[in-house]
Amino acid sequence: MTATTRAARLDPFYPILDSAAWIDRLVPLGIKLVQLRVKDRPEAELVAEIRAAEATCLAHGCMLVVNDHWRIAIEEGCRFVHLGQEDLAGADISAIRAASLKLGLSTHDDEELDTALAARPDYVALGPVYPTILKKMKWAPQGLDKLGDWKRRIGDIPLVAIGGMSVERAPGAFAAGADIVSAVTDITLNADPEGRVREWLAATRPHE
Repeated sequence: MTATTRAARLDPFYPILDSAAWIDRLVPLGIKLVQLRVKDRPEAELVAEIRAAEATCLAHGCMLVVNDHWRIAIEEGCRFVHLGQEDLAGADISAIRAASLKLGLSTHDDEELDTALAARPDYVALGPVYPTILKKMKWAPQGLDKLGDWKRRIGDIPLVAIGGMSVERAPGAFAAGADIVSAVTDITLNADPEGRVREWLAATRPHE
């Protein structure tokens, strides 16, 4: 499919990594959009991770998306933050926007999509598209048909497919309506993460 004008501002390949070390290792390969998802760490360590990751991304022309920690993202002058629905409920959206942070939001059902759209997000993520081993979730796999439904409902807002995604499954997600495909364990649990990233880059570049 051809991405919309708005969606084209974000790269179609969107890995999620859990440390600045992973970002240092993989972003130089050509990644242009990446999320740092760091959980359960002391604040000083979170600040150090986010600061290091943003520096690497800026050096390589990559957009860093900070998961959850919007206050630190504001303090560190980051450019993009991602929030889940629980995080969204407690976030100061006005402060996020005042800091010129872009905002990505997770959705899993109709109610969450309505909540997300009310916040005027810069992308909407739908998942899990397929079964995922990343974390336990109360939602069943959404499937490709729901990607198409979500895309029709959100219009030119970029749609991210997440959950159980792989290089092999990416074409189906794009064809169903996704503008961006996010990968986690398909990269970090691969025997050759660098090689897998190169496969992802080759598979997604035609969708820019």
